Amino acid sequence: MAKVTIEVDARWVKVVRSPLYWIVALLQGVSLTFAPLFLYWSGKWHYLEWLMVPSCFAVILLVGFFYRLLGNAVIAELRKKEIAA
Repeated sequence: MAKVTIEVDARWVKVVRSPLYWIVALLQGVSLTFAPLFLYWSGKWHYLEWLMVPSCFAVILLVGFFYRLLGNAVIAELRKKEIAA
């Protein structure tokens, strides 16, 4: 197994060290567990579905979008470097 060190753009370092990252990390658990459950409940009981459905989809999509952007920055940096085996 090779050990690789990458350099990430300064703006991503600021984002990862900011409270925004902790909020997204907390929402990650919500998007994986409670958001699908709330979607099920709002469809089954029609309870506040005008609020629950858009907010659940927003949490699910925004958390995935954030991690996809962060992953793209890391992958782009890995592709720039030559990894010697």
